[in-house]
Amino acid sequence: MNRLYKVVFLMMMFGLTPGCNNDDSTPVAFPVAKIQPHELTSHGETRVDNYFWLRERENPEVIAYLEAENKYLKEVLAPTDDLQSELFAEMKGRIKKDDDSVPYLYNGYWYFTRYEKGGEYSLRCRRPENSDIEEVMFNGNVMATGDGYFSLRGVKVSPDSKKAVFGVDTEGRRFYTLRIKDLDSGEILADVIPNVTGNVAWAMDNTTIFYGKQDPKTLRSFQIWRHELGTDATSDHLVYEEKDDTFACYVSRSKSDRFLFISSSQTLSTEHRILEADNPRGEFRLFQPRQRKLEYDIDHQGDRFVILTNHLAKNFRLMECDLDNTGLEAWREVIAHRDDVFLEGVEVFSDWLVMEERFDGLSHLKILPADGSAAHHLDFGEPTWSVGISTNVDMDSQVLRFSYSSLTTPNSTFDYDMVSHQKTLLKQKEVLGDFQADNYEAQYLQVPARDGTLVPVSLVYRKGFKNDGKSPLLLYAYGSYGYSQDARFSSNMLSLLDRGFVYAIAHVRGGEEKGRAWYEDGKLLKKKNTFTDFIDCGRYLTDKGYTSSDRQFAMGGSAGGLLVGAIANMAPETWRGIVAHVPWVDVVTTMEDDTIPLTTSEYDEWGNPANEEYYRYMLSYSPYDNVQAMDYPAMLITAGLHDSQVQYWEPAKWVARLRANKTDNNPLLLKTNMEAGHGGASGRFRRLEETALSYAFMLDLVQE
Repeated sequence: MNRLYKVVFLMMMFGLTPGCNNDDSTPVAFPVAKIQPHELTSHGETRVDNYFWLRERENPEVIAYLEAENKYLKEVLAPTDDLQSELFAEMKGRIKKDDDSVPYLYNGYWYFTRYEKGGEYSLRCRRPENSDIEEVMFNGNVMATGDGYFSLRGVKVSPDSKKAVFGVDTEGRRFYTLRIKDLDSGEILADVIPNVTGNVAWAMDNTTIFYGKQDPKTLRSFQIWRHELGTDATSDHLVYEEKDDTFACYVSRSKSDRFLFISSSQTLSTEHRILEADNPRGEFRLFQPRQRKLEYDIDHQGDRFVILTNHLAKNFRLMECDLDNTGLEAWREVIAHRDDVFLEGVEVFSDWLVMEERFDGLSHLKILPADGSAAHHLDFGEPTWSVGISTNVDMDSQVLRFSYSSLTTPNSTFDYDMVSHQKTLLKQKEVLGDFQADNYEAQYLQVPARDGTLVPVSLVYRKGFKNDGKSPLLLYAYGSYGYSQDARFSSNMLSLLDRGFVYAIAHVRGGEEKGRAWYEDGKLLKKKNTFTDFIDCGRYLTDKGYTSSDRQFAMGGSAGGLLVGAIANMAPETWRGIVAHVPWVDVVTTMEDDTIPLTTSEYDEWGNPANEEYYRYMLSYSPYDNVQAMDYPAMLITAGLHDSQVQYWEPAKWVARLRANKTDNNPLLLKTNMEAGHGGASGRFRRLEETALSYAFMLDLVQE
């Protein structure tokens, strides 16, 4: 089909309407999706969804519409092609092409990943403890040959170090095929286990693996299976099935290698089953039965289980129990609950516990000796940062490996001697080019929200910045599931900072930056706090001269896309533009459809719309349902055709409805990756093309 005929065909199919590109001279047609009313009735109320038909993934008209939107975006942003290429070259130029990770020692081998020049994917490698001879276990570049998308997951080496299980997904919908590789011969064994989650654990006999399987429709991980090497997968044994469709289940092995765990979890409850890892044919036994609003995680240390739990402790506390008496009534307190400290995680060593804590809105590490001597925190000396426990596989080590980053400090890997308190920098991620950390400055603000709550904001800019309202600013947030959006370094962000942008992260309610209450104040019937916090942060930044409303941008992805979708309806005048990556925007319709992946497991995050109170509340903020006839900011929206978390049709429907209602001439663009899922393009360089597109979209708007 020649280009002219194709344009005419698409205009006829979608009723395309002429627009203009950025030079206001050449008409550009934008797609207008056909209207096909579909009624949705709940609680005596009928909503009409004109674009429900876009859910038909196999419908050629749907694919044609998405391709038409992609074509329109390409034409509208054609004047930025040179800028996109420049941004891409900049970002790629900062990446060390042959980089590698800091090795860690496990069972006589040093394990690490590395990249080769020009390679999109990493190489998973190892070398013997006392040798420099490298073994390439998996070469992602070779394995991905011919595939538009490639993901390697679930790489686990057997306890005897002779074999490795691995999972491959070439579509992006997170259905993996498990295979086993003989690491001595390089042979891929005959075992093939298709359509699984990629979650896997070895038993200590080196011939048995346990793996997770998802429901083919909802994608909920609901089964754990046992496979013995050399047997056909059709003869695998179902070990556990999670019957409650609000729970998902996973399998793992304790750091001590003594136990296997099957863990079932949902938003408010967890439950674990345990089995000695050297007895894979045994029966898993219940650790503590699930209770509503009881959350607990376990690990093994010596003659006890260590338990991180919210039992009578909103901010969690640490408890312990004997190996043969694991019920709640047998738990003993190790670290008490604290109102001002959120206990987020624990790493076990033979003689130490390392606690991941949050207070003052920031992450911290606390070292707790098992002998009862004084605990201490690590100090980092910057206004805002991100710190977390890294790979620590040796139970008997006295050295903690952790990772550290800030808005001005590239990701750094440290070893910390817990006896001498000596901290050793092993590697800081190299940023090529003229990057100098001293050229940038970070701040940590406390912004008053409309109800008086102080919301932390981390921000960074190039030195020389003035609070005169003339700088463009990108405000980012997530704000759901208790996920804390810490301040981390991004070499890509330098391309905006060096062009005068301020970058800010709003640590809004819905995360756990300020403890469990911070999360609970941004979920269910308090979800709107997430949105109003973000709006109030944006208005504060304009009031204080960090930017102005005609130069401020909002960005979020997935549930963060819900956030920026909501604020587009609630405060459109506050933003020059919005970038929404794979946004979840059709809240009520999705939560009413329990066949859609993730729906049933999220009732405790958003509410179940079968309950009218939750239905009304969700309907009051759902971005798709609240599109109005008014002016909207410029908007760039992305989707993945194979996305299993936020189905492609949510952003597609949202764009269609916005086009039909908005009263402005600001750009509205939809980019659907036809080969990828929720995470976008695979490969370390291909991802940069999508980042360059987003940056060029914003830069072009502030240069008008």
